[in-house]
Amino acid sequence: MTNSGEIFISPLASAAKFAQSWLDALPERGINPTQDLAQVRESFGDLLPDHGVDATEVIERLGTLGEPGLMAMGSGRFFGWVIGGTMPAPLAADWLVSTWDQNAGAPTLTPTVVALEDIAGEWLLDLLGLPKTCAVGFPTGAQMANFGGLIAGRGEVLERVGWDVNVQGLSGAPKIRVLVNEERHVTIDTALRYLGLGEPEEVASDDQGRIKIDALKSALESGSGPTILALQAGNIHSGSFEPFQEAIELAHKHGAWVHVDGAFGLWALASPTLRPLLKGIELADSWATDAHKTLNVPYDCGVSIVNNPVALRRAFGVEASYLPSEHDAQLWPSEKVAELSRRGRGVTVWAALLSLGRQGVIELVDGLVSNAQLLAAELMKIPGCRVLNEVVFTQVSFAFEDEARTEEIGAKLIADHSIWISGSHWQGQKILRISVSNWSTSPADRAVTIEAVRRAAE
Repeated sequence: MTNSGEIFISPLASAAKFAQSWLDALPERGINPTQDLAQVRESFGDLLPDHGVDATEVIERLGTLGEPGLMAMGSGRFFGWVIGGTMPAPLAADWLVSTWDQNAGAPTLTPTVVALEDIAGEWLLDLLGLPKTCAVGFPTGAQMANFGGLIAGRGEVLERVGWDVNVQGLSGAPKIRVLVNEERHVTIDTALRYLGLGEPEEVASDDQGRIKIDALKSALESGSGPTILALQAGNIHSGSFEPFQEAIELAHKHGAWVHVDGAFGLWALASPTLRPLLKGIELADSWATDAHKTLNVPYDCGVSIVNNPVALRRAFGVEASYLPSEHDAQLWPSEKVAELSRRGRGVTVWAALLSLGRQGVIELVDGLVSNAQLLAAELMKIPGCRVLNEVVFTQVSFAFEDEARTEEIGAKLIADHSIWISGSHWQGQKILRISVSNWSTSPADRAVTIEAVRRAAE
């Protein structure tokens, strides 16, 4: 097979056909897959053929047989977990990123991709009002963005007490205390497990999931030694924000590194209306977010922001004889995330920001919040429905008269296929949760959603 451009024409045309068909159907399509895992596996078959299949036929099979097993996550009526959709510009840019097939690890390898990621990072810092001295990297998602901030913090707090974790390892190292909000997201615990830091110490939170300052003060004063504090911007159930200024200033007085998990809520900083809710967040040492959520770029694209390039290079920097050695004060992409080689994820962020502009980002974020608040207002008109959180961002947590009734209505909604609302457990009770994350959610989508809940409740 020769690497001639002509051999790509037919399979790419087939892929474009199925992609457009999928996008055309999203506004009216049912949300749920129509086949389960076993059915999809049976349709594709398990045996590897002895002889290869033509590239266009491969794509025809994929598009035809794959569609029944897909969840319409890009629909304006999908409110499960915190999963955004994909806007046109970043989707098309992602196609180009795959076509270019560049290794985004070093500027000498692919100046175009690295330049676009650098620009995207600078734009993000400007939009979010975070220090311009920060390094911005693009890992796979919020999980690895949290890992990036926490590994930089681990090295830094140990360095301050004279322990070089890269040379001496963790065995015998001073114990690092990690304080967390008792309602933190599970990805914080997973990242700590990756880092060998064990279980964190929980700090009490209020009825909206915001860390209590008096409890944090007691926790900080009850111990000593290297300390990391993990806060969150956007509680997964309430959407609430921590009292950042008080918490960060208090933690810094005790010499702690402060990391903020802002998987979806960090984007509130882009909105002049919402920014006051996050007062003082810029004082932290590192932040994590996910561009696939609120910014609506394709999977996978996290954003890791660290205001200590030295600590970041200490965590991720490598030297090898086969790698270019012209390192300078400017961090390479491979020194910002836990991957030496990766695709140019930040290009989709650049495309999204350029297509939106500053005002467009504000309207996107404010629009998601407005949709959540409007949905909450309509839900409260349904007999027996209780909205449990202050709807300050994109989350709406609600329940009915008792747990059995809430579970029954949740099951009916899943069976309805017209919307997707995920269940959860919060504040000691089973709930249903709407996460408004899709740029395309319309008034019609809201109406369908409320009508579906009303039908299920009746």
